[in-house]
Amino acid sequence: MVTGTQALFAGFMVLLVAERLLELVLSKRNAARAFERGGVETGQGHYRFMVVFHTLFLVACVAEVFGLQRPFWGVWSWAALAGAAVAQGLRYWAIGTLGDRWNSRIIVVPGLAPVTGGPYRFLRHPNYVAVVLELFCVPLIHGAWVTAVVFTVGNAALLYVRIRAEEAALGAVYSEAFADRPRFIPEVRRG
Repeated sequence: MVTGTQALFAGFMVLLVAERLLELVLSKRNAARAFERGGVETGQGHYRFMVVFHTLFLVACVAEVFGLQRPFWGVWSWAALAGAAVAQGLRYWAIGTLGDRWNSRIIVVPGLAPVTGGPYRFLRHPNYVAVVLELFCVPLIHGAWVTAVVFTVGNAALLYVRIRAEEAALGAVYSEAFADRPRFIPEVRRG
């Protein structure tokens, strides 16, 4: 028997899948524009793994909630939903700030200065902060703690590879522009 909260969670997951598909369409369009401007792609070796990883995440969320009958945890589930909403807000702030330079792939157009506005004023990788928050919070909306733990740990390994590849591709200009910014946690400036 499907509970009311399970049905709502399933609806939420359908929206999340639709969002990911729309992001892939946007990414493909932006990639074509970047290549037209002389963009160079790196990191192809881990990209397919990343796509499979995120697909498995979406499947695992639903499988654990329905297969193991995970409960809705009241206030904790609402807190997880709030965390997921914050992740979405941060993700779209980053995507909006990057405009047609946003991509799910690592494509660098030579000669373009790094984007340093929006959330990039505070962090080097706000989109990855959003992904970390999302992979932890979305499963916990309906008690799927195994998925939250497994995919958070797996994502840490994936981001270790991804961020190194991305920062190497962006080069010295990026390193200089972001020398005073932390990767993930904004600094609180005093005085």
